[in-house]
Amino acid sequence: MPLSRKLALTEAQIEDLMLGCWNCRIATIGPGTRINITPMWFGWTAGRVYIYGRGQKVVNLRRNPSCTIIVDRNEKFPELQALMLQGEARVLEDAAAEEADPHLSEVRNQMGRKYNGGHGQPPANDPPPNNASARGSNDRWMVFTPDKQVSWDNFKLASLSR
Repeated sequence: MPLSRKLALTEAQIEDLMLGCWNCRIATIGPGTRINITPMWFGWTAGRVYIYGRGQKVVNLRRNPSCTIIVDRNEKFPELQALMLQGEARVLEDAAAEEADPHLSEVRNQMGRKYNGGHGQPPANDPPPNNASARGSNDRWMVFTPDKQVSWDNFKLASLSR
């Protein structure tokens, strides 16, 4: 078995990582051939990543939906755990597209709980959902659907070296 499969996260570990970590990094293709990498808060459901944001990443995804997302935790090499997802994202351009998405309501509630108190205010006992919606020219929900994933759990390295 290749080393990458021996180090792979289990499905339960992937769910824990994706539901417990606050930040992902999304890499999009910017103007020309430059890569634009941005840390973002995110939601996770049905094997998809949901991000609400604005600016260059939205413009980039409209032009080229190909992107990569990575979610990782821990800092020391023997403790690193990560999931890298490659695929395409679509931009939900208006309230009708948001309403038509079968998972956005769940993600709004999930993100409301996950980031409760994350803007420096005290956490609410019953946090409201993330009700952000399309506005202006570039404030949008982006829905990322992976077609390839690679994960690693460096805690497993110790057992492989025996």
